[in-house]
Amino acid sequence: MKYYIIAGEASGDLHGSNLIRALKKEDPEISVRCWGGDLMQTEGGVLVRHYRDTAYMGLFEVMAHARTIANNYKFCLQDIQEYQPDVLILIDYWGFNSRVAKFAKENGLRVFYYISPKVWVWQESRVKKIKQLVDRMFVIFPFEKDFYAKRHQYDVDYEGNPLIDAIEERKQTLCSREEFISRNKLSEKPIIALLPGSRKQEVLRLLPIMTRIIDKFEGYQFVIAGAASFEEHFYRENMVNDKAVLIINQTYELLFHANAAVVASGTATLETALFNVPQVVCYRINPATFILVRPFVPTKYFSLVNIIMDEEVVKELLQYNLERDISSELARILNDRKYREQMLTKYAELREKCGGTGASKRVAELMVKYLQM
Repeated sequence: MKYYIIAGEASGDLHGSNLIRALKKEDPEISVRCWGGDLMQTEGGVLVRHYRDTAYMGLFEVMAHARTIANNYKFCLQDIQEYQPDVLILIDYWGFNSRVAKFAKENGLRVFYYISPKVWVWQESRVKKIKQLVDRMFVIFPFEKDFYAKRHQYDVDYEGNPLIDAIEERKQTLCSREEFISRNKLSEKPIIALLPGSRKQEVLRLLPIMTRIIDKFEGYQFVIAGAASFEEHFYRENMVNDKAVLIINQTYELLFHANAAVVASGTATLETALFNVPQVVCYRINPATFILVRPFVPTKYFSLVNIIMDEEVVKELLQYNLERDISSELARILNDRKYREQMLTKYAELREKCGGTGASKRVAELMVKYLQM
């Protein structure tokens, strides 16, 4: 069968690549075109657009790139028409993917949505459109199945979180601390990982703040997790302290050997928890966007760790006073043993809530089953 898959950011590329790998085992005749990244391409997808050229975060950034987004959308529809897939698989990325889903339904294409947009955080009214446009929704958080069923009478599929598979698989291939330190020319000091995000706007807003705190922690070395989608000079131009070490495309290796982390809100917070690394989470967007949207966000928390657990497991630092607050929270993580152990205990509960291994395989099996019905 022919699959057309659209992902708009790094986390979608990761989940999309695992899904492609699993689909190849279920469907020997598979053919895939995709919008995503290097990982999906490595698994055999024909890459149409890279997420680094399509990911825009925040109301004003989207407005500023409206023409580019419109051109991408027009090209995408043409490409789908020419390819004539058996199914369109959309991964999160609601703003773009919802429009593509509408086109697909109008043209008789089946639509699967893998990884629900966060309607439980923002614009719950979108569920009505999802029910109209999506043939099957595959969610990755345990609370989402109840959310859709009880609040919207919509049956969705939950087979666990694919990050469990991705991380457990990678752990088997990760190098020793000695090799990691030698390869990246690091010192023997304990490592604090800095994860400033996978979108350009996130890095621009958070990396300068993250690197300002370095001199307050002389007994540690700070290592930045750089994304392969950005050039090295982009990170260096936004570092305000050159003591930080930049490594590219080694995020899981870094987390495997880190003692603590400062993390941009997003999928990386859950990845950090699954690697058992105590963390402080931060989030910063365009101030005008923040003022406009904050009153309409109904959730108590904004990090995935806290949302899944429905309690404050990790400290969330939002928008203002980040440099001061990151320093304070990081010091507590490093120096308060009881506080650190409490966080790690909650991480163990988090893993149980996210389900066991095999999520991507189970989702692929369901997708092929539905396509054969």
